[in-house]
Amino acid sequence: MFTHEDLANLQAQSLKMQHHIRRQTFSPEHEKTLRRFSSWEVSELIFRINQSTFRGRLAQDPDLPGGEVEEDGRQRWFSLTEINELRRKMKINRHSLMPKRPAGKRAIRVAISNFKGGAGKSTVALHMAHAAALDGYRVLLVDFDPQATLTHSMGLHSVSEELTVWGIIARDLVRETDRMNAAPRAAESGTALPQRRLPASIRDQGLGDLRNTDFIKTTAWPTIDIVPSCANAAFVEFASAQYRHLNPDWSFFAAVSRWLDGLQNDAYDMIIFDCPPAIGYQSMNAVFAADVLYIPSGPGYWEYDSTTSFIGQLAEALGDLAAGFDDSFPTGKMKLPKTFLELRFLMTRYEPGNDLHRAMFEAFKKVFGDRVANEPIEMTRAVEQSGRFLSSVYEIDYRSMTRETWRRARASFDRAWIEFRDTALSAWDKLEDEQ
Repeated sequence: MFTHEDLANLQAQSLKMQHHIRRQTFSPEHEKTLRRFSSWEVSELIFRINQSTFRGRLAQDPDLPGGEVEEDGRQRWFSLTEINELRRKMKINRHSLMPKRPAGKRAIRVAISNFKGGAGKSTVALHMAHAAALDGYRVLLVDFDPQATLTHSMGLHSVSEELTVWGIIARDLVRETDRMNAAPRAAESGTALPQRRLPASIRDQGLGDLRNTDFIKTTAWPTIDIVPSCANAAFVEFASAQYRHLNPDWSFFAAVSRWLDGLQNDAYDMIIFDCPPAIGYQSMNAVFAADVLYIPSGPGYWEYDSTTSFIGQLAEALGDLAAGFDDSFPTGKMKLPKTFLELRFLMTRYEPGNDLHRAMFEAFKKVFGDRVANEPIEMTRAVEQSGRFLSSVYEIDYRSMTRETWRRARASFDRAWIEFRDTALSAWDKLEDEQ
């Protein structure tokens, strides 16, 4: 027989292995660092210009960052900060290298969600964030999943549960309850609203005093920040149910949306949510705050079956919110009923030579039509390597494997990223201007 003590001992053994893996993967200080990118990568894969043109521009303008030169002088290697400086200063055929961003609008928010475990949610979130950063966008990741795969992949490990999505939700409960208690007497009846009391166990944590930026952590990528997660944040589902009981008038599903409304409009360009494999308080906060919904799915029948169940249950949950709440319940800048500006299904772990995978891809397109992303993410050896080393394909140095293997994996994610970016830009154009 096994008790909770046995489970704790097994976790302790696993934590030792995690420490060993981090020591093998990251720097001697156990901190994740971002590698430099070769002039070949910068010119052809990031700026998408001819390598000789890039080298010529560097030679013409000594004020441009020159990167670090290899001993043999054949290759230069640039940091992402240097790449972004080059992007700001260089023009090719009078065209700017800066990424497209609609003026006067807040960051576009994309939720990557499906309650099927292993569908590739964290993999998609990680790679799209890294691709966006290499394209010049400033990205905020929000890890809603207590498994914290995205958080660990971004190099964060010692995370306090108060500074996760759970803390954002709990802070919102405190602030919304205080706002309701301070509201004036009801205009129609002239009666005072009932006082809502929160126990000291919630108030004494001081969450109500936290600033919006207290939940945001920097990463090894200079233009990617993250709201991290941790295993201890798993109790958010139990806590949130208690919170709703303490204040039934609290619009719990809008907590993260209200927090995001408090960020400066120009702080980020893209905000990407990695959702847990469930429909609960955290995932409902994510989808309600999102402008775009991306639903990844593997290429098997059971994954198709699960995805079908997911969109059905999500439709019911969002329908219940639309029916159970009205305009008197504050929901930030989002409105009820919830609408998405764009919706996409993305096939992951796809093998183009597999007859079953091709058949399932066609089935997805037959059912969901143009809502299916045209560029599936292929399963390659480099993708498997990225999961093993807690890194994206973009972080892996192509010299650690054959260049063709690495380039094939990167090309798959590049194609998926371009479609992801264009979907986001389409939604961005529909987003109301922010003054």
